[in-house]
Amino acid sequence: MPMHNVQSETAAAERQGLAAAVALFHGLSDPTRLAITRRLAHGEARVVDLTRLLRLPQSTVSSHIACLRDCGLVVGRAEGRQMFYSLTRPELMDLFAAAETLLAATGSAVALCPTYGATAQ
Repeated sequence: MPMHNVQSETAAAERQGLAAAVALFHGLSDPTRLAITRRLAHGEARVVDLTRLLRLPQSTVSSHIACLRDCGLVVGRAEGRQMFYSLTRPELMDLFAAAETLLAATGSAVALCPTYGATAQ
């Protein structure tokens, strides 16, 4: 097999492997979804609890919950007529802790990023 074919196959495999990570970080890049997952890291919550906390319409919170559920990050547990949502993977809390450590180490550099920082939006 020629060397360029091996390199292009390796590059394609790496891109494919990164696709799941890109989807994960993209799903968490929305401020509402990030706030929901951070809240759920502390325990179960109903949509009504999240709407009060976030001061957003029920339909907005529900659509973000649906996105997180479709991504496999959140699961619902029915209790009577209520649905309690929780994180599916405790590793997500490890990701949040690592992000906080990284943010503390970089100081304001991330917030000042001209592409994604606070002033870019």
